[in-house]
Amino acid sequence: MSMAPSYEELGHALENFIKKNVEGKSVGVAFSGGMDSGIVAAVAAKYARSVTCYTCGVDDAFDVQAGKELADKLGLPWVHCRIGEDNIEDTIRELIGATGVSDPFTISYELQLFTVCRRADESIILTGQGSDEYFGGCARSVNDDDSEYEAVLNWGIERLMKVSVPCELSIAKNFGKRLVYPFLDEEVIRCVKMIDPEILRPKTLEDRKAVLKEVATNLGFPILAHRTKKASQYGSGTTDLIRNAAKSQGKRYNRYIAGIYESMGLRNANLLRDAAVDVRMDPILVYDAENVLKELGLSHSEAIAKFYEKMVRENGLDFLKN
Repeated sequence: MSMAPSYEELGHALENFIKKNVEGKSVGVAFSGGMDSGIVAAVAAKYARSVTCYTCGVDDAFDVQAGKELADKLGLPWVHCRIGEDNIEDTIRELIGATGVSDPFTISYELQLFTVCRRADESIILTGQGSDEYFGGCARSVNDDDSEYEAVLNWGIERLMKVSVPCELSIAKNFGKRLVYPFLDEEVIRCVKMIDPEILRPKTLEDRKAVLKEVATNLGFPILAHRTKKASQYGSGTTDLIRNAAKSQGKRYNRYIAGIYESMGLRNANLLRDAAVDVRMDPILVYDAENVLKELGLSHSEAIAKFYEKMVRENGLDFLKN
């Protein structure tokens, strides 16, 4: 099947960006064994001096098995970045220290890149981040109506750029690495936006990332077009590790993460002496709120305490209606 002009341009943009960033260099790839990181690794191998694939996960993780299998098929060296019960809490503590992130979901999702950057010998690390958001890879949006799908899509991209990427850049800086994001390159995104959104939108779970599958095939890697993949926090086993660690301490998942965060002195001292309030908020809202709090010179705890004080003084929330 020949590619439509926009598909062909997209394939060239992706390959050219990777070539520009890896040619003649030794690079690592954050490698889950799925199509996204597989494309990045396969294209990089055409131009780099060397490419090593790094996969994070528990010993029997889906990603670990898939990563080793695909690396072997691509003829690339592969390294298992092991994470387990014996090191999960220390790794979370290191991640928090490097990034200041406290959101439990972000922590479970970014533990994979953290372990890769910690283990990798190379200073340049390539990642497949951004593919889900731009190529219709989100499973939960398949059955959404038009308005819900658009909202999920926009939220995913905003979260990626405001929450995930800043966290990842902090991780990379902590280890002296440079991250390369082929799927977030401006030219690649421009080419994606030339494609009819209805073509990018998956109608079933099986046709997610249909455009990228065709691009992979036409780049010469049909082996990558039908790779099955789980979300990294599940495929690597990190979410189950955190749940089990929390359960062993008689805590809920969120409270376990908050406890580690607080033990590092990153919460307001009054909160530690008195009561802790677990608050689940959209991480994008947290990001925007943090910018306001910085301008005001307030911590999260101080801001919440002021809200509670006003609510108690006025015996209600009528002040929010103004």
